[in-house]
Amino acid sequence: MTAYRAPWWLPGGHLQTIVPARVLPAPHVEYKRERWQTPDGDFIDVDFAAPEPGTSEAPTLVLFHGLEGDSRSHYARVLMHGCRRLAWRGMVAHFRGCSGEDNRLLRAYHSGDSEEIHWILARVARRWPQARRFAVGVSLGGNALAKWAGERGPRAREFVSACATVSAPFDLEAGGRALDRRSNCVYSRAFLRTLRSKAIAKERRFPGLVDARKIAAARTFFEFDDAFTAPVHGFAGALDYWRRASAKPLLATIAVPTLALNAHNDPIVPPASLPGAWQVSADVRQELLAEGGHVGFFADGRSADRWFFRERIFQFFQKGT
Repeated sequence: MTAYRAPWWLPGGHLQTIVPARVLPAPHVEYKRERWQTPDGDFIDVDFAAPEPGTSEAPTLVLFHGLEGDSRSHYARVLMHGCRRLAWRGMVAHFRGCSGEDNRLLRAYHSGDSEEIHWILARVARRWPQARRFAVGVSLGGNALAKWAGERGPRAREFVSACATVSAPFDLEAGGRALDRRSNCVYSRAFLRTLRSKAIAKERRFPGLVDARKIAAARTFFEFDDAFTAPVHGFAGALDYWRRASAKPLLATIAVPTLALNAHNDPIVPPASLPGAWQVSADVRQELLAEGGHVGFFADGRSADRWFFRERIFQFFQKGT
């Protein structure tokens, strides 16, 4: 396994999170978009790294992005660029409302949306049955993907050969509480700004189904999830949502090779909240690195690939270790 070393000029979890996402140039990727109609009458947009491989048997990677992410997120462009270099088919499956156009229904997306993961992966498996298929989940998408894998058990192998998660908050209550700390206000304010805006727009389209004043007043993730995420998606409240949507209790039933990459200095995912070795199945390879931040993992010049998470994911998918 390639060792990870952070650059000397990028110290600490906050810089290792913010600089890769907002400062360092990510590769340019051309996309071709498809709109997929969902079983409940809604839609999602799927962006394919272009041009696609000429053969239907090309290895295929599906990326599930993080909170308020999309195909333009730095990690998406890094991974899709990696797919193009290897002549793999790469696609970013947008959660509802994250592709630049609001979805049709009141429901949006959430950290435990494993049913959404399932129908997407099932559709990919039907379309490219001869290809080796892989799934990557980043942050929120990582928790949802791991939850799906744990719920499906051995049947997950019908849809994917392997999975990987990057900076996944497997304990959503711990992650939510961490985001609500004063030291993390730079992240929470940015996320809540767009989340509140989208939720209030939905209330205008579906008046009376959620409390717009409560949403507008939300200044913490607990308050937002209690006002919008939980009631819209069938949970009793924020705590009920966080507990029922967390993948942590299901990691012991994962039966498909899965890489779980996290950093000890992640400001959003407390290391104490990550599962112990006794809480995961033999198919889960946990790698808790000393540094890397939250979806950062930008490496020093001694690494073959400065974007370490890309190098490690493709290494795991190609070699199984």
